[in-house]
Amino acid sequence: MLVLVVIALYAMLLTSPVLASNADTLDIYGNANEDDTIDMRDFTYTARIILWLEDETDLADANYDGEVNVLDMTQIGLIILGRESELTLVDSADRTVTVSMPIQRMVVLNTDFGEAIAVLDERDKVVGVSHTMTGYSRFFPELSTKTDVGGWYTPDIEAILATDPDTVCVYAKWPNTEKLDDKLPNDINIIRLDFYKATTQREEMIKLGYLLNKRELADEYLEWHDKYVDGIYERVAEIPDDEKVRVFIDSGEGKGGETTRRAYSTGTGMHDLCVLAGGMNIAEGYVEKYADVETEWILRENPDVLVGISYKGGYETDDNTKMKEHYDEIRELPGFEGNVSAVINNRVHIMSNAFAFAPHYPVALAIMAKWLYPDKFADFVPEAMHQEYIDKFLGIDYDVTEQGVFIYP
Repeated sequence: MLVLVVIALYAMLLTSPVLASNADTLDIYGNANEDDTIDMRDFTYTARIILWLEDETDLADANYDGEVNVLDMTQIGLIILGRESELTLVDSADRTVTVSMPIQRMVVLNTDFGEAIAVLDERDKVVGVSHTMTGYSRFFPELSTKTDVGGWYTPDIEAILATDPDTVCVYAKWPNTEKLDDKLPNDINIIRLDFYKATTQREEMIKLGYLLNKRELADEYLEWHDKYVDGIYERVAEIPDDEKVRVFIDSGEGKGGETTRRAYSTGTGMHDLCVLAGGMNIAEGYVEKYADVETEWILRENPDVLVGISYKGGYETDDNTKMKEHYDEIRELPGFEGNVSAVINNRVHIMSNAFAFAPHYPVALAIMAKWLYPDKFADFVPEAMHQEYIDKFLGIDYDVTEQGVFIYP
């Protein structure tokens, strides 16, 4: 029977080459033609590899056994149908991991991953969450009631095991393997996806759609995501580098007291958000990641816009007092009034860290774009985008115009 199938495929495929699209590669084994999805084109492409009509690709080894053969075609067929017993992928920690399927009982250790699971409507499969998530009763009315399994960075292993999970969902880097992986049985899946970086959000949601067999909902999210994000990218691409707005991203006082400020630079989610919105982060090339800089240096650089990132605010409070304090603090730094363009022109803005990232980040990106280029993005209405996201993907009773503190003023 197998021989007949191969002969039939051979006759059909000789004149029907299947090429990969120009989309980014989805790093799931079974994505033989290395586009952004697994479908019948991958089944066909693998058949053509077996018949020496195409060059072999790493991801064509769908069952990850070191060979490309008809068993990989079977695995691809099972993935397409959502009936695979295992799925091998490259996660955000750059590990190649094989996940036992289907996933039924998850422990989730951070709000970003938790939000992605809520978007895909799989809250019922979550059996345990971190301290952080139990405090999100407004944003996660169901997930916040799940069993508390300790901190997102230092989880309680005994509490995790008591929930009898088959999967633990964490950031790429945190908790590290010594705090988590080495202490859990080998038969528990550990999935490391970030969901806080704008640059990887899209691919991570696709991967989670495959892992949870919720590809249609993932596609709906991507349609919402792309509608706004692509629109921002297209307009930003028209701005010459020498006309881009210069930005300093501030997270508060540095270790040197009032003479230093903590900056976000390359390697941080806020830097990515700034650059994607068309900003030139003045800290790029001066420091990396999260680092202290001198207020005198900020004065000399004279940024057009100052964006403060507050660890207050977010979905769980309606009190903007702390955000206002951060705003006033920046404006009142010695020498800033009358000397820094951002202060002179009232272009100091505060954004809640709890709002800047996660699957809803296109809203924060739209706000950043409007701050940097108000004329170019005058038609964008971030509040409407935000409410659309809440209603369409989270289905919670939440009015973003009446609840939460996301930006200041």
